[in-house]
Amino acid sequence: MDYQNQSGFRLRKLQPKVRMRGTSMDPNDPSPLFDDTSAGVYKHDYRGVGKGPGAYPGQAFLSEPMSNLTMAYSSSLVSHGKEMMDKNLDRFIPISKLKYYFAVDTVYVGKKLGLLVFPYMHQNWEVSYQQDTPVAPRFDINAPDLYIPVLGFITYILVAGLALGTQNQFSPEILGIQASSALVWLIIEVLAVLLSLYLVTVNTDLTTIDMVAFSGYKYVGMIVGVVAGLLFGRTVYYLTLLWCCASIFVFMIRTLRLKILSEAAAEGRLVQAAKNQLRMYLTMAIAAAQPVFMYWLTFHLVRW
Repeated sequence: MDYQNQSGFRLRKLQPKVRMRGTSMDPNDPSPLFDDTSAGVYKHDYRGVGKGPGAYPGQAFLSEPMSNLTMAYSSSLVSHGKEMMDKNLDRFIPISKLKYYFAVDTVYVGKKLGLLVFPYMHQNWEVSYQQDTPVAPRFDINAPDLYIPVLGFITYILVAGLALGTQNQFSPEILGIQASSALVWLIIEVLAVLLSLYLVTVNTDLTTIDMVAFSGYKYVGMIVGVVAGLLFGRTVYYLTLLWCCASIFVFMIRTLRLKILSEAAAEGRLVQAAKNQLRMYLTMAIAAAQPVFMYWLTFHLVRW
């Protein structure tokens, strides 16, 4: 701002320079009062909570323990849920026992199939034990298994579909009816055997799974008979099925007599002769039922 004094000279009033805090008005000034750290304020590393230079105090201290606690609690919850599920599942479905019936290998399956089709030369039918526990099927050909029955049931359904297709009768509905019928008859057979064992009061180590395994072996003969009939005609079907029926009858007699009749022999004189005869008749009835089911479930599949 200019003004004139008494001598006539014009004077300029000097304005004080205002220096802003934190910066220098002179661009050439090499030494600011302090460095600009605004770029680091509130800087946050999203790869980890509280790792940035501007993180809140205690944030890094709280984040890591909370993460570890959450992971530990989640792992504990998952393991506890798995334990409860296995415990409740094993109550209704004996998973540990089922593992025993599927403990097979290729050698066992081949020998067992040969035994089911040609059991006449086999001598030793006793199941081997190790410390009062039966050995796994892959180590003993006489041990019952579920691998062959399950695989035989599925193969029988597929072969039945093929046979119905050659007759121009195939449809998903008919194939479902065929599978349901075979399954229902298997359940009826097993329940009838268990009821008969209960009524005759037979003390045996036969279990429900054992009976399912023994009843499921007949599907092997059924498959062989149907395939032979599809390839060579109905006469060959009857001859092949007759052989397989006789084989499964002998197999069941020689297998079940050690489970049912051996208890009667152990009791000796304490058991009446009539009760012993009932056990013998029951064994023969179970064995004789196998050929009946084999014919009933296959005769309509071969027409020529």
